[in-house]
Amino acid sequence: MEFGVTFEISQGRVLACIALFAATGLVGCASSPEPVIGASVIEPRTDLGQTGYSFARSTLYQLRPSDKISVTVFREPDFSMESVQIGVEGHVSLPFLGSIPAAGMSAEQFERDVTQRLSAAGVKSPMVSVNISEYASHLVTVEGSVEKPGVYPFQPGARLSSALAMASGPSRTADTQQVAVFREHSTGIMVAKFDYQQMARGTMLDPILEPGDRIVMGTDGLSVFWQDFLRAIPAFGIFSPAVL
Repeated sequence: MEFGVTFEISQGRVLACIALFAATGLVGCASSPEPVIGASVIEPRTDLGQTGYSFARSTLYQLRPSDKISVTVFREPDFSMESVQIGVEGHVSLPFLGSIPAAGMSAEQFERDVTQRLSAAGVKSPMVSVNISEYASHLVTVEGSVEKPGVYPFQPGARLSSALAMASGPSRTADTQQVAVFREHSTGIMVAKFDYQQMARGTMLDPILEPGDRIVMGTDGLSVFWQDFLRAIPAFGIFSPAVL
C-alpha cells in the first residue's frame, strides 16, 4: 500500500503558529516602553562610554567647514555674497578680501572680523551682516537595523532619537538595546552605547548629535531567525494536516 502525503498551510494556520510561539515565550511582542513620569536622565554613563556626550544644547554656534553663509555689506553689493561655502580648510573667499578664515568663529565674530578687514582696506564705515544659510556640515549616518538607513542632514541641537526617527525608526529585526554611536575625537574614533528603549522611557541620556556621528542599530538574532522560520513554514508544512 502506498501513502501520498500532502502538506497544506493557510494564513490562519500561520497566525495560529505565531500565537502558539508567542504564548510559549519564543517570540517577543514589540510594544512602546512606558515612559517614566518626571525629569529625564541627563547624565552620561561612563560605563557605556558616554563621557563627552551632552544633554545641553550649545548657546554659541561656531562655523564649520562646509557650512554656507551669506555676507551682506550695506550699500556695497560688489562686496556682498548671497551664499558662500566654507572650505575644508576653514576659509571663505570674499570679494576684495580674498580667502580669510571663518571656521571656529560665531557668525557675530566673523561679522566683526570682516568689518575690521574692510575698514583696514579703505572701505568707510562698512556695515556687515553675516547669516548662516545652510548647516551643510551637519550630517549623520544611520545604519544597521533601521527602516531607512542613510546619511541625513540635521539642525544643531538635534538628538540621537531624532536621527533614528529620520531613519524611520528601528526595523522588526532591531535590538533596540544595542545602539552604538561612533564619534571622532582628537585621539581617534570613540564608541558609546545607548539603549533606545531606555531613552524612550527617559531613563537614559538622549545626547545631542555632533556633525559626522555614525549610528548603528544592532540586530536581534532571534528576530532574524524568526523571520527565516516564517518564510520556511510553507515548505515544511508545520502544523498542516497530513492527507493520506
